Amino acid sequence: MKRILAASLALALIGTLPGCAAVVAGGAAAAVVATDRRSSAVQLEDNNIEFKGSARLKEQLPNRATIDVISFNQKVLLVGYVQEESGKGDAERVMRAVPGVRQIYNELLVGNAGSSQQYVEDSYLTTKVKTRLVEKAQSLNPNHIKVTTEAGTVFLMGLVRPAEADIAVDVASTTSGVKKVVKLFEYID
Repeated sequence: MKRILAASLALALIGTLPGCAAVVAGGAAAAVVATDRRSSAVQLEDNNIEFKGSARLKEQLPNRATIDVISFNQKVLLVGYVQEESGKGDAERVMRAVPGVRQIYNELLVGNAGSSQQYVEDSYLTTKVKTRLVEKAQSLNPNHIKVTTEAGTVFLMGLVRPAEADIAVDVASTTSGVKKVVKLFEYID
């Protein structure tokens, strides 16, 4: 605990020095990139897929959908809401045209977008699961798992070993407020 407090204080103090905040932020980002099991090229591709996919969906499905695009190892998770059932297929068609997409998990719900309260609750659940992964799973690197929540359902993506997947699912499923857990892992040896 003392290390965490000391590190937080050091980061706060460094942030007050000219030019140092960028170095600290860059160092933190480099640490995340280095501990990720995806190559830096695939991480960049995932960012591009999310950016291009979101832009295309907003352009081609205006006012018909509220969709979040999550990409991990070039596999795309679509969560959010579409106005009618055909919107799910339309969103998937748009995403298939985005370069680099290998697979699509279409988890869109039909109906009106969730309330701002639902959005806050989902964000809170995601934070709780991520925090518990760090606290409870000492043998698990949280950078290996991407956690997303929509309408109380927690989606878990990542490149993991089977034992790591079991730990993550157990942590997520025993987090209060989680209605359902969906595993979208890729398994490694």
